[in-house]
Amino acid sequence: MNIQSITIKDIAKALNLSYSTVSRALKGSYQISEPVREKVLAYAREHNYRPNLLAQSLKNKNSRCIGLVLCTIPNSFLGEVINGIESVASSKGYLVIITQTNESLENEKKALDHLTMRAIDGLLISVSTETRDVKHLEAYHERGLPIVFFDRICEGLPTHIVQSDNEGGAFELTKHLLDQGYRRIAHITSPTHLAMTQERLKGYRRAYREAGLTVDESLLKHCAHGGAIVAEVEQALDELFALPQLPDAILAASDRMTQSSFQYLRRKGKKIPEDIALAGFSNFNAPELFSPALTTVVQDAFEMGKRAAVLLIERIEKKHKSFTPEKIVLPVQLQVRASTRQTITL
Repeated sequence: MNIQSITIKDIAKALNLSYSTVSRALKGSYQISEPVREKVLAYAREHNYRPNLLAQSLKNKNSRCIGLVLCTIPNSFLGEVINGIESVASSKGYLVIITQTNESLENEKKALDHLTMRAIDGLLISVSTETRDVKHLEAYHERGLPIVFFDRICEGLPTHIVQSDNEGGAFELTKHLLDQGYRRIAHITSPTHLAMTQERLKGYRRAYREAGLTVDESLLKHCAHGGAIVAEVEQALDELFALPQLPDAILAASDRMTQSSFQYLRRKGKKIPEDIALAGFSNFNAPELFSPALTTVVQDAFEMGKRAAVLLIERIEKKHKSFTPEKIVLPVQLQVRASTRQTITL
């Protein structure tokens, strides 16, 4: 069925009002009396009026579209981030165009090209694991494209950043494991060049240092694609279980790494936590439904999305004004469950 919307001119002619009066009424202007505004709105609803966003964007040089670049969409953490972003964007009248890189720098560059060809007003991005420098982003930044980094960030650009307390979360989780009596805590994480990886390693090392213990570097394993490829997590675990001294706990740095580790241990017949403890940074639904329930560091992904979207839209709408880059670090929460308890009493 072809549904055609009427225009402001059509409403003005039907109600014998001027174009400007109808336009102001539709925008809720205080200059228009309540009876006239209600009359215009009622007619608009009845006759399927829809604003012409294309015409408005051409007039205002504003597309009201935001580009969103993610490493991968099938991810519970990023799913919550998307919900947070869209909760803000929709309330402000912005459309979010979502793309994913699958952890590829080349795909990231292509996504940026496609999004900017569609004249987005701003960009939200969590960089891929292959992104070592940000020259491709610098080029768009210098052309005036508002950019906000979230989760996986790059600090080389003078722009807004929203992230979790990665160091604090890793510190608290490592300290919890040490307090439980574990000493050989393996850390399966992302590539070393990522700021997130460095921050979590810093927290991990600080917990060992404050406990008066030394980190065994052979227990640190870096997955080139951040655990997106199950085989790379399994290879890291194979290497850990081939060590002369086995790990007694695993700290995984993401949803995917945690779940892949859990499946690996189950397949190998390892009992959790009797043979080895398992915990990680994870936002997947109902970790307590795993057997045993998994200890996790939970990030406020929804709030991260909201804060990033608010900062970007403020930047878009004040595009020609100077601004001070802001770095927001959101607190995380350690949720202790059975997978890391050294002694379980029934």
